[in-house]
Amino acid sequence: MNIKLLKSLSESPGVSGREERVREILKREVQGLFDEVTTDPLGSLIATKRSKLPDAKKVLLACHIDEIGFYVRHIDDKGFLRIINVGGFDTRNLLARRVRVQASDGDDLFGVMNPSGRPTHIAKEEERKKVPEITDFFVDLFIPADEVKKKVRIGDPVTLVQEFSEIGECVSGKCLDNRVAAFVAIEAMRKVTNLKYDLTLACTVQEEVGLRGAGPACYTAEPDIAIAIDTTLAVDIPGVPEDERISRMGDGVALTILDSSIIADRSLIDEFEAVSKQRDIPHQLSILIRGGTDSGAMQRVRGGYRAMTLSIPTRYIHTVTESTSKKDLQSAIDLLAAWLET
Repeated sequence: MNIKLLKSLSESPGVSGREERVREILKREVQGLFDEVTTDPLGSLIATKRSKLPDAKKVLLACHIDEIGFYVRHIDDKGFLRIINVGGFDTRNLLARRVRVQASDGDDLFGVMNPSGRPTHIAKEEERKKVPEITDFFVDLFIPADEVKKKVRIGDPVTLVQEFSEIGECVSGKCLDNRVAAFVAIEAMRKVTNLKYDLTLACTVQEEVGLRGAGPACYTAEPDIAIAIDTTLAVDIPGVPEDERISRMGDGVALTILDSSIIADRSLIDEFEAVSKQRDIPHQLSILIRGGTDSGAMQRVRGGYRAMTLSIPTRYIHTVTESTSKKDLQSAIDLLAAWLET
């Protein structure tokens, strides 16, 4: 596995609506692997690879490349930035975080984000118990207010900063949800020697704010089969009952039967499961009670498409310490490559 590629994807900023830096990394990476590479009007990267077989069916792989983050909504007279969230955060994970502001003049400004109010040393008892809301947070860039107002404007994107690292048998960093998906797709394509489908890889935008990029990409591609690659919850941690764990880290790639956005095409689930058993590739079946992926948008385009999600079990989703087993990543790569040749 090309872990350097995954590190680059993880650490790059790409809040929903501003995915251009991630797209450029992937554009360079897919050159030579695919026959044609374009960018659609929404900003999704579209790469196509044709099979040598006549009358090959068409498959669309959707891998969203945006991350949850923020936009600047206000700059006060002291130079502090107020923000609005783009995507879902648990605010308990946002205290004392380093952030990157992609300033309009092209520079990256780094600062820290904290909730407003007294620190614990002087806070009143009720203040210590309060869980902050997004509107409580501000960004401190530590430069004079007049400089902030020259460099930053309303609508500039703000993303969390976190170094990608290998820890034990896992990789950990920000926005593995869902940079691992394009990584898995590219690594699988490197393994494929006898592609049985006309394949379109859509590195989609704005998934975190309503699955917005996948629908238009699928409408244009008109595939026979639409598959989203995404992360899924691995809540196999203390304090969570066994029946609520969704998936287990290290047990292999997950075939997601249903979530809030889709009930998967059962024949596709069965196909992937059959291939995994034939090739002895670790896999698991999963159901996500709440949450959705690009497959939900693709399933309902035009007259409807056969669709499912290939999921990578991930702990601590929507934090800067999202963590995925390298074994599960490898099983996802192996299964996707094997299926594309089947």
